[in-house]
Amino acid sequence: MLCGFPDLTMLVLLQLVVEKHLTCETGMTRHDFGREEFRNHVLQWADKYSGTIKSQLRRMGSSLDWSRECFTMDEQRSKAVTEAFVRLHKEGLIYRDLRVVPWDCFLKTALSGGEVEHIVIKERTPMKVHGYEKPVEFGLITSFAYPLERGGGEVVVDTTRIETMLGDTAIAVHPDDARYKHLHGEFAVHPFNGRKLPIICDEILVDPNFGTGCVKITPAHETKDFDVGRRHNLKVINIFTDDGRINSNGGPEFTGMPRFAAREALVEALRNKGLYRGEKNNEMKIGVCSRSGDVAEPMIKPQWYVSCSTMAKEALDVAANGKIEFIPKQYSAEWRRWLENIHDWCISRLLWWGHRIPAWYATLEEDQVKEAGAYNDHWVVARTEEEARKEIAHKFAGKMLLELSQDPDVLDTWFSSGLFPLSVWDGQMKPRT
Repeated sequence: MLCGFPDLTMLVLLQLVVEKHLTCETGMTRHDFGREEFRNHVLQWADKYSGTIKSQLRRMGSSLDWSRECFTMDEQRSKAVTEAFVRLHKEGLIYRDLRVVPWDCFLKTALSGGEVEHIVIKERTPMKVHGYEKPVEFGLITSFAYPLERGGGEVVVDTTRIETMLGDTAIAVHPDDARYKHLHGEFAVHPFNGRKLPIICDEILVDPNFGTGCVKITPAHETKDFDVGRRHNLKVINIFTDDGRINSNGGPEFTGMPRFAAREALVEALRNKGLYRGEKNNEMKIGVCSRSGDVAEPMIKPQWYVSCSTMAKEALDVAANGKIEFIPKQYSAEWRRWLENIHDWCISRLLWWGHRIPAWYATLEEDQVKEAGAYNDHWVVARTEEEARKEIAHKFAGKMLLELSQDPDVLDTWFSSGLFPLSVWDGQMKPRT
C-alpha cells in the first residue's frame, strides 16, 4: 500500500480547523491573513499533526510502503493534477458551466453528489441546523396564493421551501389541464416585489394530478426549475448569499435573514397579506453534507465539470463484454446502477486549501461587465500564468487586456486523490508535445 499525508478527503476539515484556531488565537479570519499566509499556516498545521498520524499507523502495524511516502500537495503531485486538468480540458472532458449545485452554507462551497447524504423525512420533523438556536422543521409542504395581474383571481402553489419564493420567476401549468387553459400567457404578481410572473405551459415538469397542478418556478434554486428556465428563457435570480442569508434580490423586508428564519418570516408575511393557504405533512428527502452536517442548499453557481457520459459508457461496456469480472457477481448490478444514472461531476470548490484550478480569466478593455467570470468564453486553461497569457494574446488578438486573474477556487479532493497512486511512482505525467 502507498502512503500520502494528509488524506486529501480531509482538506476541507483541515481548513476549517486551522481557521477556527487562528480566529481564537488572533481574532482574525483567513481573509485578514490573505491567501498565501493562510496557506502557510495550514501547511504548518499539517506538518505538525501528520507526524502523529504516521506514528499511529506504524504502531498499528499498517502494511505501507514508507519509502514512497509523500505529501499530497507537494510539487510533483501538484504538477500531476495541473497536467491532468489541462489535458482533460483540451479533450473536451472538462468544461465550465452555470448550473444549480448542492451548496454547503457552512463550508461555503459546492458539493459533489457523493458528498450529500439524503435523509428521508416522513412527516413534520424538527432538525438541528448549523447557525440556528432552535431546530428547523422539515417534512412539511406549504400552500400559498399568487394574485393574478388582471385582478379578481389567484393561483395556488405548493412548496417545501417557501423561502425560495423570493426568487420565483414563473408559474408552470400542464398545457392540457383544463382548469388553467384560460390563464395561458397571463401573469401573476409577486406580492413582495411586484415582479410579473408569466404563467407558462410545461408538460415535462408539471403533473396535473399532483397538488394544485400549478408549480412555482425558481430557476436559481432548483435543478428541474433551472431546466424549465432554459426551455422558456426565464430570468434566473439568486436570492442567497454564500452563507445562506437572503441577499438584496430578496427584497428589503427579508434581506440579511438566515434562510430558515426567512422561511418563518415569509409564512407570517403571507398570512398578513391573506395569501397563506395552509401546510400539511409531506414525505421528503433532505440533502445533508456528509462532512459538515449542514442542510445542502441548491444554488446557481458557475463551476467546473467533468463530462462523465462517455467514460461511463466505456466502463459499462468492459463489464458487459467480460473484460472485467465482479466478485461477488451481484456487485455487477451495483456497477450498472451507478453508471447508467451518471451525472457530470462538479469538481470545483470555493476553498483556499487544495490544488488551485489552473484556469485564468481575461478582463478586456471592451467588456461591459468587469466582474471576473461574467463572460464564459474569457476563460483559458493553462499550466502556468505565462502559458495563459500567450493563449489570451492569441485568442483575443488586437484587444486590450486589462487584467488576468486565476480562478480562486480549488479542485474537489477526489479529483486530485485519483491521481495519487500514479504520481508517486518514479515516472511522472509529462506535458504532451
